[in-house]
Amino acid sequence: MEANCPVEKTLMAIGGRWKVLILRELFNGTKRFGELNRGLERISQKMLTQQLREMEKDGIVHRKVFPQIPPKVEYSLTPLGRSLEPVLKAMHTWGLR
Repeated sequence: MEANCPVEKTLMAIGGRWKVLILRELFNGTKRFGELNRGLERISQKMLTQQLREMEKDGIVHRKVFPQIPPKVEYSLTPLGRSLEPVLKAMHTWGLR
């Protein structure tokens, strides 16, 4: 389903219970999966994986796999993902009011 309204498109990209919280964690820098999982209490590994995959598909999150054993994967924000920071700060300010 494709959104025609820019606001709807934004909400589709960051909507849901976890994506904004994942963004909050990644605004502080690159994180490994376990760090994200610990920072987001009550999220299952399956849900975190699903949300990260959706955000990667939408171009918000970059996933970097290091060729080593055991596997090391890091998540960071793309420039598009980083551009959401002022949007979420505005939402934070609005929520305080």
